[in-house]
Amino acid sequence: MTTVGVPAGWPATEEEARAVQDELRGRVVRDEPGPPPARGHVTGVDVAYDDGLDLVAAAAVVLDAATLEVVAEATAVGRVSFPYVPGLLAFREIPTVLTALDRLPCPPGLLVCDGYGLAHPRRFGLASHLGVLTGLPVIGVAKNPFTFRYEEPAPARGACAALLAGTEEVGRALRTRDGVKPVFVSVGHRVSLDNAVAHTLALTPRYRLPETTRRADALCRLVLREAAQGAVPGDVQEGTTRQAPTS
Repeated sequence: MTTVGVPAGWPATEEEARAVQDELRGRVVRDEPGPPPARGHVTGVDVAYDDGLDLVAAAAVVLDAATLEVVAEATAVGRVSFPYVPGLLAFREIPTVLTALDRLPCPPGLLVCDGYGLAHPRRFGLASHLGVLTGLPVIGVAKNPFTFRYEEPAPARGACAALLAGTEEVGRALRTRDGVKPVFVSVGHRVSLDNAVAHTLALTPRYRLPETTRRADALCRLVLREAAQGAVPGDVQEGTTRQAPTS
């Protein structure tokens, strides 16, 4: 097993990263409805970091969209590929996330990111970036509204309100549990906003966050702990991967 390295030609400065965003943003597909909820596969992707050891762990967990049972999972451990810069976090995560996705033993279906798509200051968050690079339908479901404003949705599950940049709707604040703080849903690639909201509700039968995010978050944290325990300070341990058999 080998650690995922930083790809050749990967942006090294903020200016280079913004130029990549500018180039790829125009490839985002916004006029497709996307797959229907509760059918096929849906895959959560998430990452965890140890900046002191220069480690990032990524997990991709495939669920049966109808039952929300785990179908398959894969992980990867790599080097942190970009410094922390708000609005450019995708450049820290994408190489390792793509490796985890490539290691899946089955098609991922819809991807669900713990982050943003069009609800991003440059309208090109991780969900959009991954969608353009993979060609897959992707949505972003974030825990906070970033810099955007919204009216508080009604308290009942399923209530939502526009997430606004000026007068532009860039996503929706969605109540997934009665009386609980909303999540913030945005289009990544090849999915409509209405369908992104429907998918998010289908993935939150019991908790505020989607099951995809919950499963991927737990797995990437576990893999990071295991990698960090074997790392020598100043060094990077070899990567680790896991796959679950398809059910």
